[in-house]
Amino acid sequence: MKTFESVIPYIKKSWKKLALGIVVLIVVDALQLIMPMVIKGAIDGLSTEGYRQADILKASFIIVLLSVGMIILRYLWRMLISANAYVIELGLRKKLYNHLMKLSQNYFNFAKIGDLMALATNDLNAVRMLLGMGLIAGVDIVFLATASFIFMVYINLNLTLMAIVPMILIPFCMRYFGSKLHNRFKLVQDSFAKLSGMIQESISGIRIIKAFTQETAELKKMQGFSNDFVDQNIKMAKISGLFHPLNGVVISLSMIIILVLGGRSVILGHITIGDYIAFFSYLGMLIWPMFAIGWIVDMYQRGSASLNRLNEIWATAPEIIDDMDTDHDIIEIIGSLEIKNLFFRYNTAVKENTSDEITHEHHSEQHQRCTAAQNPTIFKGISTSIKSGQTLAICGRTGSGKTTFIDLICRVYDYEPAKNSEAGEYGIYIDGHELRKIPLKLLRESIVMVPQDIFLFSDTIANNIALGNPEASREEIENAAKAAAVYNDIIEFEKGFETIIGERGVTVSGGQKQRIAIARALLTNPKILILDDALSAVDTKTEKEILGNLIKLRGNMSNIIIAHRISALCHAEKIIVLHDGIISETGTHQELLNSGGLYHELYEKQKIEERIEVRNE
Repeated sequence: MKTFESVIPYIKKSWKKLALGIVVLIVVDALQLIMPMVIKGAIDGLSTEGYRQADILKASFIIVLLSVGMIILRYLWRMLISANAYVIELGLRKKLYNHLMKLSQNYFNFAKIGDLMALATNDLNAVRMLLGMGLIAGVDIVFLATASFIFMVYINLNLTLMAIVPMILIPFCMRYFGSKLHNRFKLVQDSFAKLSGMIQESISGIRIIKAFTQETAELKKMQGFSNDFVDQNIKMAKISGLFHPLNGVVISLSMIIILVLGGRSVILGHITIGDYIAFFSYLGMLIWPMFAIGWIVDMYQRGSASLNRLNEIWATAPEIIDDMDTDHDIIEIIGSLEIKNLFFRYNTAVKENTSDEITHEHHSEQHQRCTAAQNPTIFKGISTSIKSGQTLAICGRTGSGKTTFIDLICRVYDYEPAKNSEAGEYGIYIDGHELRKIPLKLLRESIVMVPQDIFLFSDTIANNIALGNPEASREEIENAAKAAAVYNDIIEFEKGFETIIGERGVTVSGGQKQRIAIARALLTNPKILILDDALSAVDTKTEKEILGNLIKLRGNMSNIIIAHRISALCHAEKIIVLHDGIISETGTHQELLNSGGLYHELYEKQKIEERIEVRNE
């Protein structure tokens, strides 16, 4: 029953409809059971003296009335049971999606998109079939089979005993094939997940595939996954194709027995022709539940296998949550930030992402390197701070931990303060509150990060900008676009702000994507705005315009800026340089240039690169 614990709450919500549907289904079965007795009476009446044409018409009318009643009631139980199964599926899909939204970033570093797609489609469909048609078949097995058997015994006990002898084989078939179907269906779902993931990845990376003329190679890869999916389905079809016909053979043996022995009984006068026809009708009704046993076993194995896969997801707890230390009296963030003696290393279950130029698609390879290096310490007791309304700039060589720094501030990952230091206070503090004391919802609402790898939805530009503030007016959306220096680009599109952006923003340039994302961030009016190399795709002139607008707009909004271009950091009240797990330099732009350290070295290299670019032009 543990498998079905996640479904029980949804069944309880709609138990009245399900119960009524079962009652209606039983009434339909009862009407169906009456019909052979009506036919029996009519046929036997033909050999009875005084039986008139009116009696035949009366029996015919009763049969028509029963048929019409069954049609109406069958429609009703389908609406009550089958339609309700879709409602339960909807609830389960919402639960799955809601749970995925709560899971920490680390889970998605490992999870395969194909697996999640399969769960949201095929697996939920299998559960729905079990709760819909499976329930119907279950009721028929219990009620129709039992009632049919009773009527058969009523007509002739000996014939009944002879008819059910072959059916003793059915439980053995179920036991043998049930586990095989369960395991085979799991393999089918796994294969479908791999195929879905591969296709999704290929479509997302279609530009790269075309740029490197890898269409043929991708087609071969897709063919391989498709062949595996077909092979797994064929293997399952072989088992299912053997299971159901075997049930049919058993039922056919029962019918042959009744055909021979029943016919003999009629000839000998042990039963009437009406009894014989009625008995055969009830045997036919008994055949459906027998077939349904095989069908429901198949659906049960599919549905339970799918529920087990879903339960694995639901059993995965988010790593980043509000806990007993959370102070729910904190209802506002001002924006001051202090880092005290912060140590951090990724644990073995977390994929390291210290390189600011490595995207999530490359996490697997990076994790292997991290594990091989036995998870080196990323930060070795760093400390810094800014007041509300100030700007903190972070620079350093690739892999120095810049993105990790802001991931910790946003609680994408959690540090372990109890193991960090033996001296005094340590960790990350916002407005004097230790980070994990701040309610997670408040923290996420107050901090907005614009990453280098921008994600835009396949929607209008206006809706993409208003993502964090859906109630924003058009004027507010346009003002945010102006502040991000993307307004002029947008109005040049044929439909302006109503232009539909392609999936992941493929129809706009890299610079436009970054500026739309900055506009989206500004519209939420965050207390802390983080730009993680979010100006890398814009030219120097546009960069200066955006930074100038940020300075005008920020008020009490604190800014944290990561950039490879020194020009993006010059205006910051404080600049820190990360190197080898420590803050090697701290100061303003001019102070760091005068110090002659790593910052000065990076600045000089960029000046040389700019001169070379100018000469090449």
